[in-house]
Amino acid sequence: MANPLVNKQILIVEDEAVFRSVLSEFLTSLGALVHQVNHGREALNLLPSIRPDLVICDLEMGEMDGLTFVERFRAVDAATPVLVVSGTDQMTDIAKVLRLGVQDVLLKPVDDFVRLRETVLACLYPDMFTSQVDEEEQLFQDWDALSQHPGAAAKLLKQLQPPVQQYIARCRVNYRQLTVAEQPGMVLDIAALSEHDLAFYCLDVTRAEENGVLAALLLRALFNGLLQAHMANRAHKLPELSTLLKQVNQLLRKANLDGQFPLLVGYYHRGLNNLILVSAGLNATLNANNQQIQLNSGVPLGTMNSAYLNQVSLNCTAWQCQVWGAGGKLRLMLSAE
Repeated sequence: MANPLVNKQILIVEDEAVFRSVLSEFLTSLGALVHQVNHGREALNLLPSIRPDLVICDLEMGEMDGLTFVERFRAVDAATPVLVVSGTDQMTDIAKVLRLGVQDVLLKPVDDFVRLRETVLACLYPDMFTSQVDEEEQLFQDWDALSQHPGAAAKLLKQLQPPVQQYIARCRVNYRQLTVAEQPGMVLDIAALSEHDLAFYCLDVTRAEENGVLAALLLRALFNGLLQAHMANRAHKLPELSTLLKQVNQLLRKANLDGQFPLLVGYYHRGLNNLILVSAGLNATLNANNQQIQLNSGVPLGTMNSAYLNQVSLNCTAWQCQVWGAGGKLRLMLSAE
């Protein structure tokens, strides 16, 4: 295939003029129609007038950095593939963009254009050039490296904890956490899927010790992508979180992470005011609409080949959920505004 990118529109978001020019010329030689901007704000301003098939962006830029751009882009477009090409040495930034659903990350300097070509093609033609299994295998190799440095893994996990107060998907969210000293206990992650809905999970990492920390990092990298893929196949219906947790259970086993992983997953749709909670090993109490609902713990992931869990679904505009397990307690509060 001499011109594999013919008729493909690619948006380059990059503030290094020389590299941007080299990248543009290379992609153009493959048949692509290339658009170039200097930073994230310019990219967002340009997007209404073009429909790129692929976005390639740096992380460290002026005006608006790549992480902020990807967050805002993913809030309105969960489907278009994004390839990050950056010289960053911050693992936290790489973990965050992976959690936002970027297809791949290449580190500068980029001097292997054969690999660059293969990566671009894999982003545009995933069924032909790669598979989810291959991507998972590479990810699990990264976890094997982290497993050799448990202290670094625990430090990274702590850095990735969300702010205690934030405004997300048109909802005000805050949480309070009680754990033992500085040790990882109840790990929370929350992220917007669009401007109308959000998802979150709480994982007790204490039952599996070092493997619990690795499982938490694995979830941060894969959870959003799994949920967005699940939602794409649901045709705008509410997600079946039980199916999602079964996938997570299989991934933990494939990653050779032994132990028990108590996990609670939630989803809230601002437009429908619908909350779904599913627990696999954590106890929870939900307060909403002047009533209190107990959610039994179920069986922690990793215990058996299949996932056995409990679920509750409720329509509400504000709620509080207290979650507890061996790793401590956490109270999560949301108010739709």
